[in-house]
Amino acid sequence: MTTTLPDAATGPNTGTDAGTDAGLVFDRLRRHASPKLALTGGFVGRGAVESVAEGCRVTLSDGRTALDFGSYAVTLLGHRHPAVTAAVRAQLDAMPTSTRSLANPVAAAAAARLSGYLGDALPKVHFGLNGADVVEVAVKLARLATGRPRVLAVRGAFHGKSLGALALTHSPLYRRGLLGSEVDVVHVDAEDPAAVGRETAGGRVAAIVFEPVQGENGALPLPTGVLRQWCADAARDGAFVVADEIQCGLRRCGEPSVALADGLPVDAVLLGKPLGGGVAPLSALLCSERLYAPLAADPFLHSATFGGHPLSCAAVPAALDAIEQLADQGRELATQLDAVLADLQARHPAVVRAAPGRGLLRGLDCTSPQAAGTTVLELAATGLLVSPCLSRPTTVRLLPPLITTPAQLAEAASILDAALTATARTLPATSTEGAHPGAHP
Repeated sequence: MTTTLPDAATGPNTGTDAGTDAGLVFDRLRRHASPKLALTGGFVGRGAVESVAEGCRVTLSDGRTALDFGSYAVTLLGHRHPAVTAAVRAQLDAMPTSTRSLANPVAAAAAARLSGYLGDALPKVHFGLNGADVVEVAVKLARLATGRPRVLAVRGAFHGKSLGALALTHSPLYRRGLLGSEVDVVHVDAEDPAAVGRETAGGRVAAIVFEPVQGENGALPLPTGVLRQWCADAARDGAFVVADEIQCGLRRCGEPSVALADGLPVDAVLLGKPLGGGVAPLSALLCSERLYAPLAADPFLHSATFGGHPLSCAAVPAALDAIEQLADQGRELATQLDAVLADLQARHPAVVRAAPGRGLLRGLDCTSPQAAGTTVLELAATGLLVSPCLSRPTTVRLLPPLITTPAQLAEAASILDAALTATARTLPATSTEGAHPGAHP
């Protein structure tokens, strides 16, 4: 059935035990942020707001609950993982911030643990708070270390919205009204193995930056053979290779690092999103001595007041321990998810065109943006939160946590089936716009 969604202004204002007044929340969003945030949140939540969360489940202000298969890949361990929250609470009681003058043991320990987690292949670590932070420093270091101006990125890529990282992000959607960026970027085609070789021939390229699995571009894995050729051509010219695994790393796609697991000789891996265990904001650049050389020579060349924040860094050992303990469960969950998505695609051909992705980063590529948007709202109305692809409006991302149980996956499958059935009723007889290029081997 099609659900009628109330306007945010007239939705339920009743609170839960947390005392959340949804009407007040939406009023504050309209007054102090964007009215469109209030409108969007009101539609998705049917007038309610998020209130409390634990594990895979979020409780709304009107008492309803929803499985969280979204959160833009942050909640790989679900919400409030007990080991991570305990580690952060302990640091809060000891020393929640840093003097920035004295050496901080928590950040140092987190750096050592992260390097070891990736097999010490990339010994140098720089911490940020979000993905764009470490994209910025990676590009900055590559240009300084090589003395070259140009950076290569991939069509369909998403690397952040701050001005430097935005130059690497492919979609023009986020550059409306901007006159440009100081970063010289060329976007190459993921189907062209010779693209990097052609670009590096002139000796102007500092680095190639790619996501092994493009999250915003519809959960699209890039072809490993092409990436291997790009790495070889970049290395031949002295350009750096940076794997942005902010969304796909940390076993979201099965391995600690997708690029390293695929045998790609990268100079850096970028991590983020679930790195703080779903509790604290944190990102990290792990890189070679050569790429890090400008920071080794001058550690204040790139710094931030809250970089390596003790509360965030305290989460790292507990988060990595939990991720490894759940790795086998995650692989089994990915296999089960494959079967669920194949069945849904077969049952709903009028809505679902493909189910690309890898591991627990999956997409439902729909037959039109309308189908995708309707599906997102239908899912939220019946208790499943997902993440749309802002750069690819035909695709809905499914990002289940590692802790998802078989019963919860079955619940999600049932909700998906019902939502896709409801969406199909709203569509014209044929809908073919926005075809997804498909997943690569």
